[in-house]
Amino acid sequence: MNTKRFTILHSNDMHGDFLAEMRGEGGHLIGGLALLSGYINRVRREEENVLYVISGDMVQGSIIDTEYRGVSTIEIMNYLGPDVVTLGNHEFDYGLPHLLFLERMANFPIVNANLYIKPYNKRLMRPYHIINVAGFDILFIGIITEKVIDALKTDPTVGTLISLEDASAEVGRICNAYKNDDIDLTVLLTHIGFDSDVELAKMLNPEWGVDMIIGGHSHTILRTPMEVNGILITQAGVGTDQIGRFDIVVDDDTNAIVDYRWQLIPITDEVAEPDQGLHDFISTFKEEVDRKYNTILSRFATVLTHPKREEETALGNLVADALAEYTEADVVMVGSGSIRLKELGPVLTLGNFISCFPFDDTLTRFTLTGGQLKRIFAHVMRPENRDGEGECYQVNRGVRAVYNEATRELESLHVRGKPVDSEALYTLVLQGYHVNNSSVYLNITYDELSAHGKPKVVSTSVQDVLQEYFRNNQNLNAKVEGRLVYKTA
Repeated sequence: MNTKRFTILHSNDMHGDFLAEMRGEGGHLIGGLALLSGYINRVRREEENVLYVISGDMVQGSIIDTEYRGVSTIEIMNYLGPDVVTLGNHEFDYGLPHLLFLERMANFPIVNANLYIKPYNKRLMRPYHIINVAGFDILFIGIITEKVIDALKTDPTVGTLISLEDASAEVGRICNAYKNDDIDLTVLLTHIGFDSDVELAKMLNPEWGVDMIIGGHSHTILRTPMEVNGILITQAGVGTDQIGRFDIVVDDDTNAIVDYRWQLIPITDEVAEPDQGLHDFISTFKEEVDRKYNTILSRFATVLTHPKREEETALGNLVADALAEYTEADVVMVGSGSIRLKELGPVLTLGNFISCFPFDDTLTRFTLTGGQLKRIFAHVMRPENRDGEGECYQVNRGVRAVYNEATRELESLHVRGKPVDSEALYTLVLQGYHVNNSSVYLNITYDELSAHGKPKVVSTSVQDVLQEYFRNNQNLNAKVEGRLVYKTA
């Protein structure tokens, strides 16, 4: 048996988590790219055949990334030196032309097999990358689907995106084309969410020889990889506080994994020394950003939290209330994912603000019936939308929605303290991203939203509205108060 041992380190959804934090009674450093790089360097010293891969969403989530529109992130990633990376949905946040610019900046291959420019039937990115390590050929294929890439609907440059079923066929096309090249190991780098990874694995023909799916998007933390259809599936949570580690043995004769061990390694100063060079490099960006953004915008009465996007949060309530006051709408639905920090305050600097609300967008006010409003809430509150991959919302004061999970029905909906009348008209404010994706996220088309009056763009910048609100209102407070209620019986 001709076998070889490999170590594959993997990250996903790093979201600009560049800097370490001090935590715990012992005051240990946790996370940050300097510590992560230190651990990767250590493994590269200790093991012979080491690869480091990233399954999407390197960008967005930090003020350093936002200020430099991802350029800083790619420069820092060039220092970190991943062997191959796939696209996540947030790589598109600055627009398709800018993504192509970032891709040219990268010293590492960025792969995606199933994103096409329709008029020319051309793939947008390089579809795969083969790495020869110790005489073994390892094939990496990148996959993303329309389920997680809705931001591209705002960019007319892209012709089409394809489904999970088509993604499976695309994997087969590549595997069939290179099957005779004696590929020893085939790895899919995906950014579609863990549940979709499982569905994709079920669709793949075993003859294609896919061995592993290393995924992202759903921020899933596992105790052990799941095996589906003979394929190992895993991902590594979110940020840089941990890294996934596969130690595998591959048989050259059968092109199969004959033994493996997987661990989720916590990145602390107990497992590695920080990479001082990378720390200093990141500091050059941080110093510039601090000079520009270290001014106090406001002060809250206390720390406001946003721990889980699938539930009502104190910070989410404050944001929805601020937008409702500005727009004078009956209902404001704020995308939970547009609030990027888990806590904010009590002192709010401009830098904290940008880190928490990096996505600038329009606000549009619609007039719709109570029946349409009930349909929207029934859709967004259903259990399958709250699985880590759906789009969830925060709502303003005066709105109370009760969903019965046992009967899978919206039990009641109140606006301004009164039951919603299905025939009456109400105003609803949405961010532009959710307007563009209303059919999928809200179960209502743009034409239906517009049927009872011309929509009005009430602001071209949600950031401007929130900045002015926070600047003019000091010692703000908010709490979870039962605006969104889920009954289990």
